[in-house]
Amino acid sequence: MIRALPKRLRRALRVASHLRMLGGIWACASRPMVATILHGVAIWAWHVPPLFGAALHQGLWHYAQHASFVGTGLLFWWALLPRPGRVYACGNAVMHLFLTSLHTGLLGALLVVSPRLWYPENAIGSTFWGLAPLEDQQLAGLVMWIPAGLIYGGVALFLVSLWIRASGRGQTPLRVIEIGVGDSMDVSP
Repeated sequence: MIRALPKRLRRALRVASHLRMLGGIWACASRPMVATILHGVAIWAWHVPPLFGAALHQGLWHYAQHASFVGTGLLFWWALLPRPGRVYACGNAVMHLFLTSLHTGLLGALLVVSPRLWYPENAIGSTFWGLAPLEDQQLAGLVMWIPAGLIYGGVALFLVSLWIRASGRGQTPLRVIEIGVGDSMDVSP
């Protein structure tokens, strides 16, 4: 993902990564457990009605909301997915995907089954789609619950398949090797 960034930003990130303090923060934040917790806190905190309302009405809060979703989301996936040169524990990643699927699914389910509107200030947007405000909330909860859960589950199944394949060859933990564009992912001892 970093290769897709503009050259200037990549250079700035490279310089920043050499700073000892930022390196220490990154080393801590990019641990799977820490990244999972940070991502979960961002998701749940921004769904607290007063914070959600602030993000709807104030530009700075809105940008902070989206920056925290994108930032913690990228951190979460960076911490969990295999990448070249990294000794990798699939079971750990699968557990974090399962836990994230549980808590985001719970939040989505709560939005679906709630008999009252959580975010009345968001009701204006639902009329554009021909939905009642509560229907809009329920639809948003379903999207958070089902499709997002399928993504977490699909990635977990992929990682389990890597894990099983490696265990059949007596390899554990996995070491991901560098692959080129168009190559298939492979696992080496």
